[in-house]
Amino acid sequence: MTPSTPAARIFVAIDRMDLDAAHTDVARLKAQAGGIKLGLEFFVANGPQGVRAVAGPAPLFLDLKLHDIPNTVAGGVRSACSVSPTFLTVHAAGGEAMMRAATEAAHAAGSARPRLLGITVLTSLDDGDLDAVGQRGSIADQAKRLAALAQKSGLDGVVCSAHEVASLRRLCGPDFVLVVPGIRPSWADANDQKRVVTPAEAIAQGADYLVIGRPITQSDDPAAALGRIADEIAAAA
Repeated sequence: MTPSTPAARIFVAIDRMDLDAAHTDVARLKAQAGGIKLGLEFFVANGPQGVRAVAGPAPLFLDLKLHDIPNTVAGGVRSACSVSPTFLTVHAAGGEAMMRAATEAAHAAGSARPRLLGITVLTSLDDGDLDAVGQRGSIADQAKRLAALAQKSGLDGVVCSAHEVASLRRLCGPDFVLVVPGIRPSWADANDQKRVVTPAEAIAQGADYLVIGRPITQSDDPAAALGRIADEIAAAA
């Protein structure tokens, strides 16, 4: 599933709970974007029916970040398969047994199998945040440990900061999917993200897909913002 165009690399994050507002965002963008990302906030507010209604036939990145005991996560994966996500996330910090249970549940879905991605370190965190919760060592080291564990456990790829993309590509090889959030074009605000890069920089480092939300959805012209980002990626290629 290699992206065919710069825009096909972009999953637009619809960070809204309101169904009508989410519909409006998707209607503006789905013809151009590679896919739609819906997260936990939307899923809790609107459930699988809301996900189906908003995403429609567009490729879906369902970002639930599942993290629980293996049996519970396996059940969550089975339930999530009902909305046919292209990608589904679990926390790699949940451990090998949990990720293997998720992998088995995904494969049981057959042709509806989502590609599972492990969350490494959230892009809202920095080294100080990890230290505060008792995680010793750098974010770079933690991301490598978790990516290697995710690959060993059968996951298809990971979600990581662009700052770790090059090292994870070397570690995990060319076929391991690397999806990068925390993307901010040079003309956009960083907001609550601490480890950000531009779209072109992320692709140059080896990212397969980018997740971009507010720089597109909060723009005065979301379709034009998405097109501008795609042009920046194409120019850097």
